[in-house]
Amino acid sequence: MENIRMVNKARPFCWPPSLVARQAMSALYFGFLTRWRKLPHWLIKGRKTLPTVAGALGMGCIGFPIHPVWEITTACNLRCCHCHATAGSPSPGELSTAEGKKLLEEIAALDEFRTIVFSGGEPLVRQDIWELLEHARRLRLSVSIATNATLVTQKVARDLKRCGVANLAIGLDGATPKTHDRIRGIPGAYDRVMEGIHATKEAGMDLQLNITLMQQNYQELPRLLDFAHAIDSQIVLLYHLVPMGRGDGLELSPEQYRSVAELVFQRQGRSNPVIEPTCAPQYWAYLLSRNGGNGWKKKLAERLFMGCVAGWGLCYIKPDGDVWACPFIPASGGNVRQTPLGEIWKNSAVFSTLRLNNRNLKGRCGQCPDQNLCGGCRGRAYAHHGDYLAEDPLCFLHQD
Repeated sequence: MENIRMVNKARPFCWPPSLVARQAMSALYFGFLTRWRKLPHWLIKGRKTLPTVAGALGMGCIGFPIHPVWEITTACNLRCCHCHATAGSPSPGELSTAEGKKLLEEIAALDEFRTIVFSGGEPLVRQDIWELLEHARRLRLSVSIATNATLVTQKVARDLKRCGVANLAIGLDGATPKTHDRIRGIPGAYDRVMEGIHATKEAGMDLQLNITLMQQNYQELPRLLDFAHAIDSQIVLLYHLVPMGRGDGLELSPEQYRSVAELVFQRQGRSNPVIEPTCAPQYWAYLLSRNGGNGWKKKLAERLFMGCVAGWGLCYIKPDGDVWACPFIPASGGNVRQTPLGEIWKNSAVFSTLRLNNRNLKGRCGQCPDQNLCGGCRGRAYAHHGDYLAEDPLCFLHQD
């Protein structure tokens, strides 16, 4: 842990004494930013999100740091128009079952990693998924699965819970069958995801909804949030599309991002789920600016809501074992087939650079007074400029 403390000197960091204290501090401060609305509800609800958070610190732009995501396959039964992994068929050279188990053991050996997210593609199409889940359970790792839910029947949901899966993060991109099916590329996807959502709830599992915002569904966001509230989802990750893979040309404008931030602010206090804007680190700075946040308020916010987590709060393991700082920054810090994950995480150049990002950022992000609280989306900077240290081109906070 000393290494992690050292490399984060440039970014204010907070190490509260317990997980409950961390969540309470984040919820209390978020309640302050949103004028204390429904704060007791938030704190009570925090008990249900504890298995998912599993020791994570603060809240960042991708939910909660610190955690690894393993893209276990690019095989998928859908053809989503926004897929950053361009999923469909399995990638050449995906980690074998034995290599996957070794990776999970390396993850469990790192003190800062207490949870693992299985992503894809569609994780449930991988034939050895059950063996990998059982191994993660034996290692006492908290597991979340990011899924399109079209394969989640009542039996599958019960089996996942029996394997110790903490929650399902289900992708829902349309408030109507027409919109969702068009985005997901397969007729009937909406009906099947609804079945998967209800199976998850009936199995007694925590439910997270992942919504990817783009031009095709921007107008439906209020209805999607209404749905998340009605079904009592624990969390909504509101992904702001980064133009990578098949998602090129679909992202929102800075003005639309601002309107989304305002909508989330208005909804968050009365929403059942915690709504977490993702790939949108400007959100926390926006909240602070609406509430006159300076001095001690800003310093505390920087310790709880830590902006873009690429490289210091997140590592992303590709199917072939390459380790990226973020799913939207295709710059490898090494490959787990040749180098232990812990060494890549602690010592690779790309991770070390991003941990000192407020000394290295360029353009407006490098001069921004909110760089410790936000720092701009590093994935979006790469997508537009080919440089993950460049300015975030869609920032709405400090426009000229």
